[in-house]
Amino acid sequence: MFRDLRFWLGLAVSFALIFFLFRHVDARQLLAVLRSVDPGYLSLAVFATFLGYFFRALRWKYLVKPLKKAAFGNLFSATLVGYMANNLLPARLGEFVRAYALAQREQIDGSSVFATLVLDRLLDGFTVLLLLLIALFGVRFPAGGEAAQKGLVVGGWVTLGIYLAAIVVLVFLKRNTTGTLRFMETCLKPFPRRFAERIIPLVGAFIGGIRLSTHPRDLWALCWTSLVTWGIATVTVDFVLRAFHISLPLTASVFILVLLVFAVMVPASPGFIGTYHAACTYGLLAFGVEREMALSVAIVVHAVNFFPVIAAGLLCLWRGRITLSGIEETGIR
Repeated sequence: MFRDLRFWLGLAVSFALIFFLFRHVDARQLLAVLRSVDPGYLSLAVFATFLGYFFRALRWKYLVKPLKKAAFGNLFSATLVGYMANNLLPARLGEFVRAYALAQREQIDGSSVFATLVLDRLLDGFTVLLLLLIALFGVRFPAGGEAAQKGLVVGGWVTLGIYLAAIVVLVFLKRNTTGTLRFMETCLKPFPRRFAERIIPLVGAFIGGIRLSTHPRDLWALCWTSLVTWGIATVTVDFVLRAFHISLPLTASVFILVLLVFAVMVPASPGFIGTYHAACTYGLLAFGVEREMALSVAIVVHAVNFFPVIAAGLLCLWRGRITLSGIEETGIR
């Protein structure tokens, strides 16, 4: 990890953002604002966070269904472990950990499980685009917030392009599986034969895992669980705002949530430190919230999404007797 250039780039980005966020902040006022937080609303935010993971696991159940009818307890545990790892490891390696955790418990091929998580992220992407539309048409910024409106539009087009490109690639892989594998064999000829013999089956299993149930009930379940999951995420942000006695319309929480989604796409240190805080802080500044208050909210929003799932994920990791070294040995990474 420490030899990875992306790790040091992310660390530099996080350090720079934290520096710019805190350099003009009154530390005493920041602490005073943090002490004023309402524990009742904060508890609701933590509860809503776990409820969101519950519905994520429920949606994943329908994505894994073409491979195997997995036990919900294993799906939920693997989800918590994966998001715990995302907060502790760089480059979103938690997705691999999540796939490995379920593959081990359900005895499914890890690459096939990982393919379901690619579909999972695509569903997230298009749900976020829907939230983006809500933000564009529902948010009313105070005077001077025009830049935020333009940033949303640009971010929306970029996100749409990324996810449409991903769909095109996945459709191509699925329809031309044999041709894709032959092309990879040709590309891997300069490498040792053992390397190719290891990679080709993994890619084949990954492509094989790109499957959706054709049953209307399952497709509908994927839609409503996506909407509920992101609706809960929006309400979680709203609960934190209420914990700080900030009265903003729910569409403002939608806007902040969309910014947070964009923020986790930027290279950063493990836990998205800096990018997460900057997105939330500048989002609130666009609504005229004072800097110390905005930064305090950002710190708490990050903490709510960071520490509880780490504790729960580590517990699931321990109960499932899963180690990160074991993940490396399987080659799923």
